[in-house]
Amino acid sequence: MNLTKNFTLEEFACHDENRTPVPRGFYMNVQKLADNLQVLRDEIEAPIHINSGYRTPEYNASIGGVPNSFHKTAMAADITTKDMTPKQLKAVIERLIGEGKMRQGGVGLYAGFVHYDVRGYQARW
Repeated sequence: MNLTKNFTLEEFACHDENRTPVPRGFYMNVQKLADNLQVLRDEIEAPIHINSGYRTPEYNASIGGVPNSFHKTAMAADITTKDMTPKQLKAVIERLIGEGKMRQGGVGLYAGFVHYDVRGYQARW
């Protein structure tokens, strides 16, 4: 199922052994997330890979995710792109948020990826 011109619902499925799909009750959340990631994709003009989208509570715990993770409600994605370093990608997200083009939320920089979520208030790490 297409969420935007470049993102499908399946891309946000849990990476557990069953590839658990995003539950129907979280479709509004994942749509909001995909809409914002589409803004980012359009800006950088390059594909974005979803390393981790929705996570079941069990899978989140098994990989050491925080108990209140926005991944558990399909409001977060850990992302990469071949064309930019995580630091560069984070800078673009921060700029787009500052310009009001992407929703304010959580932005975390990690060695191999960037976390972005649509929580609606600023959080940075």
